[in-house]
Amino acid sequence: MTAAAPERQDEGLSGGALALAGGPLGRHASARAASWLATVLPLLVAAALTMALSVVQRSHCIQKGWAGSDQFWHGCFSDLPSLYQLGRLHEGLGSYLTASGTTSDHPVLSGSLLALLGGLVPDGAFLDQTRWFVLLWAVVATACALGIVWLTAATRPRHAALAAHVALSPVLLLAAMVSVDLFGVVLVSAGVWLWARRRPLAAGVLLGLAVTARTYPLLVLLALLLLGVRTGRLAAVGRALLGAVVAVAVVLVPFLLGNPGAVLRSADVWWQSAPGLGSVWLLPQLVGLDPLPPGLATLLSIATGVLALLAGTVFALRPGPRPTLAQVSLVLVALVLLTGKAFPVQASLWLVPLVALCGLRWRDHLVWAGAEALHFAMVWLYVAGLSTPDRGLPPGWYAVFLLLRVGGVAWLVVRVWRGVAAVPAPREPAPTAYAPVDEDVAEGEVREDGLDDDELAGDFTGAPDRLLVRIT
Repeated sequence: MTAAAPERQDEGLSGGALALAGGPLGRHASARAASWLATVLPLLVAAALTMALSVVQRSHCIQKGWAGSDQFWHGCFSDLPSLYQLGRLHEGLGSYLTASGTTSDHPVLSGSLLALLGGLVPDGAFLDQTRWFVLLWAVVATACALGIVWLTAATRPRHAALAAHVALSPVLLLAAMVSVDLFGVVLVSAGVWLWARRRPLAAGVLLGLAVTARTYPLLVLLALLLLGVRTGRLAAVGRALLGAVVAVAVVLVPFLLGNPGAVLRSADVWWQSAPGLGSVWLLPQLVGLDPLPPGLATLLSIATGVLALLAGTVFALRPGPRPTLAQVSLVLVALVLLTGKAFPVQASLWLVPLVALCGLRWRDHLVWAGAEALHFAMVWLYVAGLSTPDRGLPPGWYAVFLLLRVGGVAWLVVRVWRGVAAVPAPREPAPTAYAPVDEDVAEGEVREDGLDDDELAGDFTGAPDRLLVRIT
């Protein structure tokens, strides 16, 4: 029994409503929809349970507060309480829109969400206020997690069970409550889903909104552009980029008028900061050498980031089987994370839906997640040890676990890179071919028309390769 969803999203309509819309679904389509829902609904329940466990994992801090090093010893640290206090988020969204009010080091859409949640916190003791703020985010984060699971399954409806990589991910459990990154991730997931449904303008709007919440969606837009260059379908990519530019402009206009400093605040903080936790540029300091100055770390991060983008470009344009949007995005995002000046634990959430959409095996997911879990535990012991050296993790040992995490992320890149290379190259279609997606083709199977089974292709479906780059 297949686990595919029909292209028409009308399984929730009554028979009468369906008749008005053109008639009820046929017998086979109805069975397909029921099968898809039977796969997805348990995954939604699993995602809700994962998020509940993520809150339980913070129970010590919820009870005792987030002051001092106790939060590190118990592994329940979160950025949210300090953001609430230092950013004056209790003043609400209206204050955030003015230069003299609430502040946030996050991109403006994430900062707006934080300010909105802060405005909902009732008056009371400071600890009670921070509890309210964290639990309000827990509600929003759970909604985001459920949305990511649903969108992942809808993006690859013939393989909806891949959404289990999101619902059951140890990375989701550990990192969802650290910061508000899930907000950007759900926007990216919605944008990729809309692209797969051949709605490039709407996809661009969602990805543009995601850019104002996190920075990594720029890499997803770059992946779209690279695949557009490869296929020659630049018109569709152009509509997506136009939607993204319009969305970014609409979000930024209120801040340019009322609080222009908020637009560049996160970039300024990054530019001036020293290497952060999780970054390979922290290693000299961890092994007893002089720490890298912020300027040099910034320069090295930019230089190696450019090399990462070049590697992603080679992956997208090399001869052979065409990689999917998720595969190119994962390679770009992972390599940029590995070369960045900071790689906080919550940034790994960016990779979770991409792992699912790439169809990686659970073995590969757990190799990576295991490295993430070890690093998650040890980074807090290292931070706590900065104030209590005799109890904390020595810097040299933290360097070991940092490198282990780097190896886990690199493992994902290698598996995606080699996995695409291992797929037999399909027979080249005729230049005019523009075949629809075939619902009955199994994953990895080469179809008679020469088109691979790419549920994320969107407007690239059926397009022959127009530009390839061969490295000799």
